[in-house]
Amino acid sequence: MKALVLMNMGGARNKEELEMFLRNMFNDKNILTIKSDFFRSLIASFIVYSRRNSAWENYEEIGGESPIYKHTDKLIEKLQNKLGDEYFVTQAMRYTPPMAKRTVLELEEKNINDVILFPLYPQYSTTTTKSSLEDFDEAAIHKFESRVIDPFYQDENYNTLICDEIIDELKDDNLAEYNLIFSAHGLPQKVIDKGDPYQKQLQTQVSLLTDIFRNKGVFFESINLAYQSKVGPMKWLEPSLDDELTKYKDKKVIIYPISFIIDNSETDFELKIEYKEIADEIGLEEYRVCKCLNDSDKFVDTIIKLIN
Repeated sequence: MKALVLMNMGGARNKEELEMFLRNMFNDKNILTIKSDFFRSLIASFIVYSRRNSAWENYEEIGGESPIYKHTDKLIEKLQNKLGDEYFVTQAMRYTPPMAKRTVLELEEKNINDVILFPLYPQYSTTTTKSSLEDFDEAAIHKFESRVIDPFYQDENYNTLICDEIIDELKDDNLAEYNLIFSAHGLPQKVIDKGDPYQKQLQTQVSLLTDIFRNKGVFFESINLAYQSKVGPMKWLEPSLDDELTKYKDKKVIIYPISFIIDNSETDFELKIEYKEIADEIGLEEYRVCKCLNDSDKFVDTIIKLIN
C-alpha cells in the first residue's frame, strides 16, 4: 500500500488552536527569517499576544473555525474512494493538528513505506511548500521512500478547472462586463528578492489562464493579478488588492483566490468580508468572490492524474 499525504498550512477550529496556529507560524524560520531561534521566539510571542484577540474576532465572523478542515476531509474521502485499497489517503497540516509527527506515526502503524507528498500549494514558495516539506522530513527522518508532487501551476487540467469555475460562477451574467482579479497571498518583497519563485510562477499561471479563456472565446473587461494579506510596514508584493480595487469604481469585479486550493479564513473572511467592505467604500457596482476548487470531483480526478 502507498500513502498519499495532502499538505497544507492548517487553520483554527477554536480560539486555542488559533493561538497555536499563530505561534507555530511565526516561529517558522521560513516565515520569520531570523537566524536566532531565541529572538524569533521572542518576536513570535509578541505578535501572538498582540494579534490573537483581533484575529479571533475575524474567525467569529465565519462561524468560529476555518473551513479548511471540512473541505480537506471531504477531499480525502473522495480520493480514498476513487483510489481504493492501493492507497491510504491522509493529511499533514503545518501549524495545527493533524501535523507531520502524527501523520508519520500513522504511516508507521500501517507499515507503509511508499509515500507521495502532495503540497496543496499550486505555486512553490519557501514560506509554504518548502516549509511543509521540511517539517515532514524532520518528522520522518528518512523513514519512507517519498516522492514529492511538483508545483502544478502550469498544469492544463488544473487551470482549465479554474477557468470553468469562474465561468460557472458568472453563467447568468455578461462576462465582458467583469474585471477578473486573481488574488494571491502576498509576501514581503525581500522574500522574492532572495530567489523565491512564487511571483514569477503566479505571473506565468495568469498568462496561461488568460490563454485558456481566449481559446474558449471568453473575454473579460480586464484580467489582473493582485496580492492580499499585507501586514507590517515593510514592502510587499504589488499591486495590493486594496490598491487594485480602487481602479474599479462603478464597475463589476470578480475575485479568484489563485494561490489557494482549499477555502480558508483568508478566502472566507478576508476576501468575502474584509475586502467586500473596501469594495463597497470605493463604490464598486458589484464585488464577487469565486470559491476554491475544494473537493470538486474534477479536482479529485486532476490530483489522481498528477500522482500517476
